[in-house]
Amino acid sequence: MAAEPRLSDANLEALCDILGDTGTGLIGSEISRFLRECNIDDPLPGYTKRHRLFEALRQKQNADGYSNAILAFVKRVMDPVRHVGNGEYFETKRGQVNMVLAFSGLELSENGSLCRSRTATTLSQAEAAAGALRKALVDRKVHGDVLKFCRAELVADNYFHAVFEAAKSVAEKLREKTGLLSDGAVLVDDALGLGKAGVPRPAFNSLRTESERSEHTGLMNLIKGLFGAFRNTTAHRPEDSLADY
Repeated sequence: MAAEPRLSDANLEALCDILGDTGTGLIGSEISRFLRECNIDDPLPGYTKRHRLFEALRQKQNADGYSNAILAFVKRVMDPVRHVGNGEYFETKRGQVNMVLAFSGLELSENGSLCRSRTATTLSQAEAAAGALRKALVDRKVHGDVLKFCRAELVADNYFHAVFEAAKSVAEKLREKTGLLSDGAVLVDDALGLGKAGVPRPAFNSLRTESERSEHTGLMNLIKGLFGAFRNTTAHRPEDSLADY
């Protein structure tokens, strides 16, 4: 294998922050095992995971003069076989790793191999190169409205704003289908409430049985809960609609 250019200390530190993250990264015994399997010394075994990884990989790169050992370590940690049954975690972690690798013109593919990519020079380019969240949603055949109302947020893998914009799109869809102008829980009640007539404006099913009526009410309450969890009173219109003004 040809010698790969060195990674900058900033890039290496960012990689170690991801792989050694306190909540979602490698545990101590895994770090020991993967370093050993990649023939990398572990000079600071008692240090925090991020600093331990950084120093081990930094010293190895300095000794070799190239980044091959670091890249081999990343491939071993991100081997898809290790993540069978946990594809969502793998895609999220792969996206984070790719945001860093993009600055070195590299990308970790779905099969765990490293390939060349266009070198990113800005954060937005790196975020676009990762795109893990958007791909995961497309693979799951998510409703088109989610992608429509979350374009910028998805490219940047900004999960909070992606959910926030998607929640606003639900309210917008209800207004489009009913002609109502209200918002939040009031909108849900006006649009989906059974009322005295027992007939909502749009219905999720035929409402012919008690079970179907309960299902409709349950979905209505889920939408109310969505608005309560992810909405606020200062941003009621989806970001996409601002382009019309």
